[in-house]
Amino acid sequence: MAVFDVSRITSYVEVRHAAGDETYLTFGGETEHPPAGEVIFADAEGRAHARRWTNRQSGHSAVRDTTANVLIVAEALHDTAARDVESLLATLTDELNGLWPVTPKSAILTPAAPRFEFPGQ
Repeated sequence: MAVFDVSRITSYVEVRHAAGDETYLTFGGETEHPPAGEVIFADAEGRAHARRWTNRQSGHSAVRDTTANVLIVAEALHDTAARDVESLLATLTDELNGLWPVTPKSAILTPAAPRFEFPGQ
């Protein structure tokens, strides 16, 4: 899973293979360039917000105490992924509703429905 501060994403975030020229800011403040072919979550400026799927989240779009809108990404490719992600989504929605006065917007992406339009973008 990864949780992104939406205000730190330029235009969109897409899951794709790196070209090798993207920038990635570590939590320690160092800039890296994911190697070509690595799966990343990139925005319109070529900034990698996560690397190795969601395994390494960027310090650039990490949630802070000033964050107002977040994008929570869960990924799964195993045999029971669809069922597990649906269960996670239901649990996460219940927990968020119990803690804050929010109305989460959610979607499960598939090859037939590969896009999620989040508010403010």
